[in-house]
Amino acid sequence: MTASRLDPAGLALADRLRRRVVGLAPGEAVTSRLLTDWAREEAPLASRADVDAAVRAVLAVAVGLGPLEPLLADLTVNEVMVNGPGPVWVERAGRIERTDVVVDGPAIAQLVERIVAPLGLRADRASPCADARLPDGSRAHVVMPPLAVDGPYLTIRRFAARPMSVDDFCPPQVAALLRAAVAERRNLLVAGATSSGKTTLLNALAAEIPEGQRIVTVEEAAELRLGQEHVVRLEARPPNAEGAGEFRVRDLVRNALRMRPDRLVVGEARGAEAFDLLQAMNTGHDGSFSTLHANSPADALRRLESMTLLADVGLPLAAVRQQIAAAVDVIVQVARRPGGRRAVVEVAEVGARPPDVCVLADERVVHRQFARPPRCDP
Repeated sequence: MTASRLDPAGLALADRLRRRVVGLAPGEAVTSRLLTDWAREEAPLASRADVDAAVRAVLAVAVGLGPLEPLLADLTVNEVMVNGPGPVWVERAGRIERTDVVVDGPAIAQLVERIVAPLGLRADRASPCADARLPDGSRAHVVMPPLAVDGPYLTIRRFAARPMSVDDFCPPQVAALLRAAVAERRNLLVAGATSSGKTTLLNALAAEIPEGQRIVTVEEAAELRLGQEHVVRLEARPPNAEGAGEFRVRDLVRNALRMRPDRLVVGEARGAEAFDLLQAMNTGHDGSFSTLHANSPADALRRLESMTLLADVGLPLAAVRQQIAAAVDVIVQVARRPGGRRAVVEVAEVGARPPDVCVLADERVVHRQFARPPRCDP
């Protein structure tokens, strides 16, 4: 039972508990046990079910994300979308659905503050956009007025409750091909549209890296969860309220190269950091991974060219293309299938003569072995 479904007696009990929470001394923790004791004092004749429901409702507001908590607790929900005051929307199995959860302006403002404040961020008219990471690894994006016409807007991308493996994305033949690419220290790019499963597949590929190797991850917002013993995680930092203290993904990539990585994993290449990633791939950091937005392997190469040119290093396009051909070995294209399933739809080797392409069509796979020699003994 959620707060919105409490009966009148339960709502009255929850209101009294909230009033007592407001009166707590600074630093005093709000716990389920404390609220239960208060509820027994306030309503000694209330049933256990009513007490538990009131406690959950107050606890969600006091320490969680209030009305969004039931949605975030639902393992079938992939994304939670607040489009200003009104109903909250979610994505389940690739479909967007309207929920019966309704939030008003003050509730959204409280949610935003609870998300950004612990991270030292701000979201207001002067700084209307913010990215944040929730304690469970979920990614939150906030847009405030005046940019958000009907806002504030809040979008939460859930972190997968169950880690997915390469086998969840493709048939056994393709999974074996990708595992071979990881074992042979190929440099891989995962391409796809928004919400196509790029980061999830990247996590699955990185999970195939053998133990005993030092893995350094660089992300805008830390989402990767690797189980290996030796993982170093770096996360970019936005500027503070005074506009200082920014540390970009590109800055982190450069620093990561000084940290003796056996493998470099960049969560997403969006801009000039693509140049530094290529330099890493071309200077002995074999077996590096990253993702980027693209609709096909060919589009991925064109986007990589454009992003590299954004680094403003004065390289002609021909030199950029040579860098890409020498650095990138494999592009893995992912897409969302009907029903919301994310799947590998194409695997292409870059620079092979002739081009080597593994195409997934109707669960049939056609591919040849990699044309290039392995970068290490498999």
